[in-house]
Amino acid sequence: MIAPEFYVGGFNGISLILIIVPIILVFIVQGMLNGNYNKYSKIRNSRGLTGYQVARMILDSKGLHNVEILQGRGQLSDYFDPTKNIIKLSPDVYNGDSIASLAVAAHEVGHAIQYATKYPVIGLRNKILPLAMASQNLAWAAIFMGLIFGKGNYTLLYIGIGMLCVMMLFQVVTLPLEFNASSRALKILEEDHYLTYEEVPKAKRMLNSAAMTYVVAVITTLAQVIRLVLITQQRN
Repeated sequence: MIAPEFYVGGFNGISLILIIVPIILVFIVQGMLNGNYNKYSKIRNSRGLTGYQVARMILDSKGLHNVEILQGRGQLSDYFDPTKNIIKLSPDVYNGDSIASLAVAAHEVGHAIQYATKYPVIGLRNKILPLAMASQNLAWAAIFMGLIFGKGNYTLLYIGIGMLCVMMLFQVVTLPLEFNASSRALKILEEDHYLTYEEVPKAKRMLNSAAMTYVVAVITTLAQVIRLVLITQQRN
């Protein structure tokens, strides 16, 4: 625990660290993700299968014939929509036959399997989701109003910090979903021989770098919460 005289006297330094470190982490992790994606999107998988083909084959092998696969837009914009039972794959993943394409496509299928098998964390995440969405829209409005108009009454500021904590809880609960989807994807890609023994570690590096973006999101929100708490304590 930081001693009171330290976080008050050295507040500016701590505040700067809480701003700069998350920014640096975001750049590092995003650079790793882009680097791995660009690297492994240039290496064809040995079977010459596209992301769409692998996603369809895995879904059918799991009896999920009702899950539709559509081509979306943009790069790394892939997602599974449980409300419509649709997987949307970016053009490079949908049509691509690279190791990266197969890794990303299998990861999204992993999410579809989670919902089909009622993976326990999903229920908790869905309960938090409405609160997290409301908090995302209102948190910073409450915080800014609390800072500007509070005048000694920090109720709005505390409400905003509470909303950030709800968002952080949602991000924390999302972590096991992402890591589990990647774990399922890698296991299927290896055991069902969509990728060779030599190709699996490359797919793993690709998926791990993607998962780290969610870890950094938690760290960033935590840093914001700590910084706002320190601001409130300093004003008090």
